[in-house]
Amino acid sequence: MRRSPLDEGRRWLEQAEEDLRWAKHLARRGGYHIACFLAQQVGEKALKAFLYAQGEEVVLGHSIERLCRDAARWEPRLNQYVTRWAVLDSYYVPTRYPNSLPDSIPARVYTRDVARQAVRMAEEIVTFVQKCLGLRETAPSGEDPSP
Repeated sequence: MRRSPLDEGRRWLEQAEEDLRWAKHLARRGGYHIACFLAQQVGEKALKAFLYAQGEEVVLGHSIERLCRDAARWEPRLNQYVTRWAVLDSYYVPTRYPNSLPDSIPARVYTRDVARQAVRMAEEIVTFVQKCLGLRETAPSGEDPSP
């Protein structure tokens, strides 16, 4: 039996939430480059969750910027976050591969502050989607994104 769009969206969001938990852990424990990559993955999965919940059958691609623009067709308030959250796209490849960084490796380049900022943005996306899907009424203190 096929899942309802909302159930499929919730399934994707649940994975995003679990990945966010690990991204936070890595950002605290020194796995900064992996925390940044996971933050990008969290944002991607959360935006895909939103799109699936709207009834999209297949959601392809990895770009937060593109997914956010696509999602803005249903939720125009997302337009105000496209540029802010698009920075997470820059963590998709260079956080994992030495050949994307001249004369260094990701484990040496990414810092605690960068990881914490990336995780905060990923959490903003998750919170926004949770609220859009009716899974959260209010944002935790300190969070702005609000449908």
